[in-house]
Amino acid sequence: MNETVNPKTLLVSDKPLALAIMAMGGQGGGVLADWIVGLAEAQGWMAQSTSVPGVAQRTGATIYYIEMLPARGGVSPIFSLMPTPGDVDVVLASELMEAGRSVLRGLVTPDKTVLIASTHRSFAVGEKEKPGDGIGDPTVVVGATDFAAKRTIAFDMDTLAAKNGSVISASMFGALAAADVLPFPKEAFEATIRGGGKGVEPSLKAFNASYDRAKAKPRDEVSATPIKRFDTMPETAGHPALDRLVHRMRAEFPEVAWPLLLAGVKKLTDFQDPAYASEYLDRVGKLHALDRAEGGAEKDYAFTVQAAKYVAVAMAYDDVIRVADLKTRGSRFNRVAKEVGVKADQLLYMTEYMHPRMDEVCGTMPKRLGLWVEKRPKVFAWLDRRINKGRRVQTATLFWFVGLYAMAGLRRFRRGTLRHMREGEHREAWLVAAAALLPRNYDLAVEVINNRRLVKGYSDTHARGLSKFDRVMSAVPALSEREDGGAWMKRLRQAALLDESGIALDGALKTVATL
Repeated sequence: MNETVNPKTLLVSDKPLALAIMAMGGQGGGVLADWIVGLAEAQGWMAQSTSVPGVAQRTGATIYYIEMLPARGGVSPIFSLMPTPGDVDVVLASELMEAGRSVLRGLVTPDKTVLIASTHRSFAVGEKEKPGDGIGDPTVVVGATDFAAKRTIAFDMDTLAAKNGSVISASMFGALAAADVLPFPKEAFEATIRGGGKGVEPSLKAFNASYDRAKAKPRDEVSATPIKRFDTMPETAGHPALDRLVHRMRAEFPEVAWPLLLAGVKKLTDFQDPAYASEYLDRVGKLHALDRAEGGAEKDYAFTVQAAKYVAVAMAYDDVIRVADLKTRGSRFNRVAKEVGVKADQLLYMTEYMHPRMDEVCGTMPKRLGLWVEKRPKVFAWLDRRINKGRRVQTATLFWFVGLYAMAGLRRFRRGTLRHMREGEHREAWLVAAAALLPRNYDLAVEVINNRRLVKGYSDTHARGLSKFDRVMSAVPALSEREDGGAWMKRLRQAALLDESGIALDGALKTVATL
């Protein structure tokens, strides 16, 4: 609904103007509430702000509630401390699902409420803990707000704020000014920001950018499944070794596979080195030759495209060396410092929880030594008792940083480790099984390639993924001669991704056994 709201219609003689801010920790909800109260008081109004802390599955969530009235002869009004469902004039939500929660709480009503929401997502624990894609459907929230609110202003205010060097509170304040629901001029909003005295220029930039965006295009189209598109492919990757791989990729593979091949080359060069990325192209090239021979062009080379994705995933497995490398990168320290707002005169310490098992330690050893330890249960158990303990590690301290940095430096020896040998054996067995299906059942072969999605992480997570992968692959003989074998394999994989314990997969396998 794009109904224009006249601010004067909101000002009933004895009825305060009510605003609710739904914000998560670190998003400046308190700053936004203070700005709104300061704005009202500077314009001769009386205002009150209260906050109700809560717990969200992303981070601490707080409802800031504001009521305001024009001053009347020095008489102090009595304001409410909590928002009343069905009686809130403006709701500001700092994240899309927070907007959904405001609708569920009854704070947003079609006869009264102007909803101002950012469409970006901060995923809940419930969304992230699923083995597969547990992300909630944002179109449901958008559809609900179309009916629940009198008017909606919704776009990615978080990204807009970041582009202007500020935080989301500034861009939400700009959207509020653009909504024309408060009877104050834009200049009064800007003066309020200036009065804060901190981060004024970035805040004003984000405020004005959001104001202009809300005026020009109040709503974003939100997709349930955002897709990263590759509209153009670079001729080079900016590094001589990578450039050679890019030229080879263009010469040997169909264009439809280029985006994923480029991503794979970059990932594996970062994981190991350009020679390792070249091995990746060798392996995918053999699969593409089989695909081409079996008429893959008619299927738009679906087998090659999925192989380009999942062979790279399989080759860039998560081992102890990789974890240590990622935790000691300067880019990670910079990102965390930016997220928590570290100041120039402050030190940042990150505490990591690490729980290595003897399996991971053996995997990092040279393969002969690792096998020697594994074949001697008493030696393995003695070492495991000393290693298999949870530790809280401060990666910014000299001792732990040097230790992890040295572990990351073992990358040059990775090809000789026990873990690398086993990953290679498992990968080849998987690819051989997929290639063998191509002449008989192309669609099933593609789904077998996609099954690699089940294997991820390290330690217990990796073990559970391998177990599910093996169980799903056990259905290949029963499905290989069925025309709908690919569809059934996809259902099995989706069932495996539904829960950690594999209950849904048990049921799906029983169904396949009865076909």
